[in-house]
Amino acid sequence: MGRITARRRVTRMTVGHGASVREDYLTVEEPLEIRVAGRPLAITMRTPGHDVELVAGFLVSEGVISRADHLSSARYCAGATVDHLNTYNVIDATLAPDVKAPDPNLERAFYTTSSCGLCGKASIDAVRTASAYDVADDPLCLDAALLASLPDALRDQQKVFDRTGGLHAAALFDGRTGDMLVLREDVGRHNAVDKVVGWALTADRLPLRETVLMVSGRASFELTQKASMAGIPLLAAVSAPSSLAAELAAEIGMTLVGFLRGDSMVIYSGAERVRGKTADEASAVSSDRPVKESKAGVA
Repeated sequence: MGRITARRRVTRMTVGHGASVREDYLTVEEPLEIRVAGRPLAITMRTPGHDVELVAGFLVSEGVISRADHLSSARYCAGATVDHLNTYNVIDATLAPDVKAPDPNLERAFYTTSSCGLCGKASIDAVRTASAYDVADDPLCLDAALLASLPDALRDQQKVFDRTGGLHAAALFDGRTGDMLVLREDVGRHNAVDKVVGWALTADRLPLRETVLMVSGRASFELTQKASMAGIPLLAAVSAPSSLAAELAAEIGMTLVGFLRGDSMVIYSGAERVRGKTADEASAVSSDRPVKESKAGVA
C-alpha cells in the first residue's frame, strides 16, 4: 500500500493478561502543500494517494473552479526541502487562462489539520462559498431501503481501514441504482470528500446530479458545503450532523441524512427525496382500516 500505511512496533496490553510486542500498521499522515501558479494557497494534512484529485476537489470546494476545463494541469514539484528534492508533498495547479486566480484575501492563513478543513480560513466571511450548481431542483428520489444499504457498501470497500482502523471514507453512489461510483479514504474526512469531488471533476462529471455522498463519520458544515459545491443533492452520514450543517442543507434544498445505521435514519432536511412511510402516513393507513369487533364489541 506504499505510503498509505506504515509499520510500527507496538505493545499490546490486556488487563490481567500481560503484554506482548508486535508489529502494527498505522495510517500515514503527511502535509500536502497546494499551490496555484506557483503561489502557496494551503497546506493540508492528508493520507498520500489520489493527491491530484484532492487538489482538484479542494479547488472546487473553494469555488476556484467548477468544470474540468478550468484546471489545465496539476503536478508534483520540487522545492519542499532545502536540497530541492521532490517529496511528493507539493502540488502546483495551473488554471485555464480565463479562470480567475484565488482571491488573496481568501487564502488560508495557516495549515489545515486532518480533522478540520475550516481551521485555516483567513476570515469568517470566507467560510461560506457560493456554489455554481443548484441542488434544490435536483430530481433525485430514492427508496429508504436503498439508502439504508449504502453504509454496508461503503464499509465493505474500506480496504485500508481494515488494516489500520484509522481512516475516514467518502463514497459517491448513483442515487437511481445504488451503484458505487467511487470511494476514497483519508485520515481527514474533508480530504476524503475532496478526493471524491476531484475524481468527478477530472472525469468531467460535475455537477453530480442524482447522486448520494455517503461519509463514514459525522456530517459537518464543511462537508455539506463541499457536497453543494459539487452539485450533490443528498449527503448521508453514519453519525450526527451539526446544527450549521442542517441549516445550510435546508437553506439550499439539499437532503441531509444522519445516523444512517441498519434500517433506520434521521432526515434533517429534504425528506421528500426519500420514499418511505412516515409515522403520520402509517397512522393514516391504520385509521383507514375497518375496525374488527371483538366478543365484547370493542376493537
